[in-house]
Amino acid sequence: MSNPSSVAVVGAGAWGTTLALHLDSVGASVRLVTRDEEQADAIRAAGENVRYLSGVPLAPAIGVTSDIRMAAQDADVVFVVVPTQAVREISQRLRTVFAGNTLVVSCSKGLERDTLARSSEVLSDVGGIPVERIAILSGPNLSGEIVRGLPASAVVASAALFTAETVQSLLSSARFRVYTSRDVIGVEIGGALKNVIALGAGVSDGLRMGQNAKAAFITRGLAELTRLGIAAGANPLTFGGLSGLGDLIATCESPLSRNRTFGQLLSEGLSMEDARQRIGHVVEGATTAYAMAELGRRYGVETPIADAIVAVLDGQVSVDDAIHVLLTRNQRAELD
Repeated sequence: MSNPSSVAVVGAGAWGTTLALHLDSVGASVRLVTRDEEQADAIRAAGENVRYLSGVPLAPAIGVTSDIRMAAQDADVVFVVVPTQAVREISQRLRTVFAGNTLVVSCSKGLERDTLARSSEVLSDVGGIPVERIAILSGPNLSGEIVRGLPASAVVASAALFTAETVQSLLSSARFRVYTSRDVIGVEIGGALKNVIALGAGVSDGLRMGQNAKAAFITRGLAELTRLGIAAGANPLTFGGLSGLGDLIATCESPLSRNRTFGQLLSEGLSMEDARQRIGHVVEGATTAYAMAELGRRYGVETPIADAIVAVLDGQVSVDDAIHVLLTRNQRAELD
């Protein structure tokens, strides 16, 4: 499979649809798998994904189906682009159709709330997919920019260099530069936990706390997720790369970021459920915050930011009180 050309994209949200369009543009034969036949019918009828990517025509060559078995059984590469909490179900369904030479690329950015598992672990343990056939795609990839043809970069991580390089070759174009990595843990941890930090960045924006406060918060957030990543076995240098600092900047700064927007809505007084409804899409950070705090307890790593966000989400403290707690913690050295 030196030049994979048959691709299944499982998940027809904004990012899944954007990836399908990008893969079609670089010459792959693409099937886009929806959650049900109703969604597939709606996309085929409109010629676009009205709910998640309105105004962007779907390339005629992209097949749209709700049949994951049909789409995946002959695919060279399967991209799993679903919310993290749905990866387990997709893994179970893929187990029955997985072919030995198929590569599976996880594009989910979160941790399972109950198990704290990364998506690659779920794909391997539940889907029975060998780790050397699994890759992780991550980085500062806002679908609203990529679908407009704006330049972007990403990183593909895999335990097997062949797998990472194959996916790199498949995705790369003059407007989308892809790097490889062997640090699966670091790339997944960075992509997942930056969503939690983005919630707090949104709060900062909503309260008009200024650039000094926001810069400090993002920096301390990076320190927190790096500490956790190192405890989990990641390479610390990964967090200065695309899946760490790069994704953190984009998610904390862009108005296209649903996690940042969610935090901003919380700062305006909306409840967690009201903020979810206002956004209308899955907010990975709102679930991963709980997993991040629990992961800290598992590894004995302090996670003051995650703890504060969980307390706000649970209604235990106000946003103002959470900020006060963070700012009045015991003084310490920056690099401790």
